Amino acid sequence: MLALVALLDLELQQLDVKTAFLRGDLDEEIYMEQPEGFVQHRNKKFVCRLKKSLYGLKQSPRQWYKKFDSFMLSQKYIRSEYDHCVYFKQLNDGMFIILVLYVDDMLLASKSIDEINRLKAQMAWTFDMKDLGAARQILGMEIFRDRSNGKLWLSQQKYIEKILLRFGMNNVKPVSVPLASHFKISSSLCPNIDEEKDYMSRIPYANVVGCLMYVMVCSRPHISHAVGVVSRYMANPGKEHWSAVKWVLRYLRGTSDYYITLIKVVNLFAVMLILILQVI
Repeated sequence: MLALVALLDLELQQLDVKTAFLRGDLDEEIYMEQPEGFVQHRNKKFVCRLKKSLYGLKQSPRQWYKKFDSFMLSQKYIRSEYDHCVYFKQLNDGMFIILVLYVDDMLLASKSIDEINRLKAQMAWTFDMKDLGAARQILGMEIFRDRSNGKLWLSQQKYIEKILLRFGMNNVKPVSVPLASHFKISSSLCPNIDEEKDYMSRIPYANVVGCLMYVMVCSRPHISHAVGVVSRYMANPGKEHWSAVKWVLRYLRGTSDYYITLIKVVNLFAVMLILILQVI
């Protein structure tokens, strides 16, 4: 979606739904104990029957999505067959409007700011919305634009700094490559003795690799090989595997300000020709 925004110079707006999980309608009868501070002393043994979904219910995310999906379809939007959290609508002038939903955060993109504002007004009638204006930050990603030059930058510097601090790697010495050649890690390095297994059980290996995967997918595709290697041993990591993970974090320590750039392309034929020549 952000590539389309840069390519076609679209407006990009952001919205947030307040208390989204309270919007869903329940399909089952669900009861809960009287909440603390609201107990009826005369009827302490009574329970409450829920009329709407509530935070903490397993059904809440699904019921919220069903509510939102029903609303979007009622507004003549089409749900993507490939990602059910993407909706689009063809406009009369041949352009389109796209909405991308992630739980309660959403991005809207269109050439027409009037069409975006119209959708905002329609949603405000049904949901309690917070209009965040032009998109600046979403899901740990910062968005910067230079529309005059047709450029859009996507950065995760703050997110990377946060995970480095969380795992005690914020003051380490940076390295210049995501994974050095001296790492010869394999399954033979997985711990076999109880002492080493106990030691590694206290290491947040899976948590760190999960964070690295998110960085890789969103804005740092060049660490894909390194992340792919260390992710193979999440079931039973050893000390050498952990050293490799820390090496990737050291690389991010020195490159946290890197970003991915999306550029408006004027001549698509020229770009395709360059790509073909590079493949040859």
